[in-house]
Amino acid sequence: MRSAQAAGPETENEALRRRIAKLEKINLALMNRVERSLDHQANAYSIFQTAIALEGQVRVRTEELKSALDHLECLNTELTQARDDTERASKVKTRFFTAVSHDVLQPLHAARLSLSALIDGIATDEHRQLAEQVDHALSSIEELLRTMLDISKLEAGVIRPALQPVALKPLFHALTLDLKPLVDAKGLTLGCRSRDLAIVSDPLMLRRILQNLLANALHYTRRGGIRIAARQRGDQVRIEVWDTGPGIQESERERIFEEFQRGSSSTSANRGGFGLGLSIVSRMAQTLAHPLDLCSRVGSGTRFTITGPRAALPEQPHPVAAERPPLADAIGLGATRVLVVENDPHVLSAMQALLAKWSCDVRVASDLKEVDALLAGNTFRPSIVLADYHLDQGQLGTAAIARVRRACGGAVPAIVITADHSQEIAAHAAQQGCEILCKPVRPAQLRALMFHLLG
Repeated sequence: MRSAQAAGPETENEALRRRIAKLEKINLALMNRVERSLDHQANAYSIFQTAIALEGQVRVRTEELKSALDHLECLNTELTQARDDTERASKVKTRFFTAVSHDVLQPLHAARLSLSALIDGIATDEHRQLAEQVDHALSSIEELLRTMLDISKLEAGVIRPALQPVALKPLFHALTLDLKPLVDAKGLTLGCRSRDLAIVSDPLMLRRILQNLLANALHYTRRGGIRIAARQRGDQVRIEVWDTGPGIQESERERIFEEFQRGSSSTSANRGGFGLGLSIVSRMAQTLAHPLDLCSRVGSGTRFTITGPRAALPEQPHPVAAERPPLADAIGLGATRVLVVENDPHVLSAMQALLAKWSCDVRVASDLKEVDALLAGNTFRPSIVLADYHLDQGQLGTAAIARVRRACGGAVPAIVITADHSQEIAAHAAQQGCEILCKPVRPAQLRALMFHLLG
């Protein structure tokens, strides 16, 4: 009995202890859960506070960004306005230079023609020397005007190359023919080698590049010679202009392609020129995508190289045989029947006087109406036509040439003479089967071309 009674309270105590232990575990678990909940709440509150702070920062940054965007928009507007103003100014400058060059080249053209006629009649050496000095001054003015016009067109981006196969042999021949008198006058030699190659380029721009390179070589070379050559390198053609001048210092080889820069060698001292030739070369080469290279040794000479894609030789048109004027072989251009179409009375008078010095039979007209009147009588049929491109009231010299050819029933040789050096006019003249000369025309060049066209 006693044992049973003792066991009863002990069992109850154990049960109570187990219950207490269980309650403690439950309490501990609840406390842990409460603590975790509090931690989560604290974290959430911290996150909430962080979010509020970030929202404030985002608001500030957004306002700063909006302000920066507004400022950038204003700058873009100002830059766009400045760009438009620059483009307008560039176009105005180009139109101005074009108009001025045309207006200046017209009297310059008349002056050179009149001067050539005057030189032919000068008897004394002293007067002839003075006239030749005037002619040289006119040539310098002409070259400067052409260079200024080229630079203005390149800066305005209005020059767009008309790429086509260009045969180098006739181009080199024409360049050396023009340069030979100047080379001979300095006692230099002139070499040429084309290898019957052709290059993909713009013929007018390529000719201008090579003219400037040859002129630069002639300008600085005092002894030795100049040579122009073409070489094939894979699918490329390299055109090289060599000289035996003083060479170019390493420090100057970038600077010489800038405007108004000339070599500082003592051999070039006191020489004329504005240092624009190589700037034109560089800009035109970039426009044509023709790499330009320079190799020079001080005291030995310089080589300029321009490279372009090789092309198949273009077919050369067969010249149309023209009616040979009487006595043309005996006395040069004597009795050659020439029709001059020109709206400028000063140029017309100068051209008439020059052709009369060459013993030509000259008739003149200032517009299409006078051309028609001259042809209507059927008493004069020109052997060759010299026509200004732009006549009065929008008339074109090519229209006058077409009327002459219809009246004569054949392909009468014709030369278009213009102060506008644009490629469009050159292309139009070529389409009409006409040669083109740019004002001011060199009388020797005119006479040589007339001899060539008259067979």
